[in-house]
Amino acid sequence: MKKKAVVCNSRDNVATALEDIKKDSLITVNTEKSNIKIKIENDIKLGHKFALKYINKEDQIIKYGESIGTAISEIKKGEWVHIHNLESNRGRGDIGGKTE
Repeated sequence: MKKKAVVCNSRDNVATALEDIKKDSLITVNTEKSNIKIKIENDIKLGHKFALKYINKEDQIIKYGESIGTAISEIKKGEWVHIHNLESNRGRGDIGGKTE
């Protein structure tokens, strides 16, 4: 069976889609420690992230074994993780502060 998503590190709480995945799809994501069965909550585009487990508001989003940002709302298992529910650790440059 073809992989639909990849997890880069055992600490990750998100996976990255290797193809477009339709809402309500049931997929299995392979990690170093286990295989996780997930019902996808939103259409997920190729290259976008989705949650491997429930993530609380203010929890760190972990990808590549490192924090890439903070959840700004609760995120369900299988939900799309993007700028609507994630505040990136990288400066956006479009809100507050100076950009140089």
